[in-house]
Amino acid sequence: MGDKNTYEGLQEDVRGLKLPHIEVWQNKYPDKDYLVCFDTPEFTCICPKTGLPDFAHLYIEYNPGDRCIELKSFKEYLMAFRTLGIFHEHVVNRILADLVGSCKPRAMKVKGIFNIRGGIKTTVEAEYRA
Repeated sequence: MGDKNTYEGLQEDVRGLKLPHIEVWQNKYPDKDYLVCFDTPEFTCICPKTGLPDFAHLYIEYNPGDRCIELKSFKEYLMAFRTLGIFHEHVVNRILADLVGSCKPRAMKVKGIFNIRGGIKTTVEAEYRA
């Protein structure tokens, strides 16, 4: 039996967690260099250590290639995190990986600003460049 004060094993399968599919649609301006920004101030997930809710403001920017992200499916994807125990760092990196896998952008940045917990505010950023 392990020590209850460790984080060991809590995120072993974070890359393999089943989450809803993010749909995309065909970009009719793939020759243009432009930026798409999503701003969601009401993101929630669960702390895997305490089971308490974590709240964050997510900013997503991407430079689309041939495909763009369909918003309804993306909202459903984000809502799946509400019952998921996941560390802040893993949230941002998992969202980036899933979005890049879905739309294959030229570039993308995901930034999560997590509310203060225990006197500490956490900000996590991850980027992708094709």
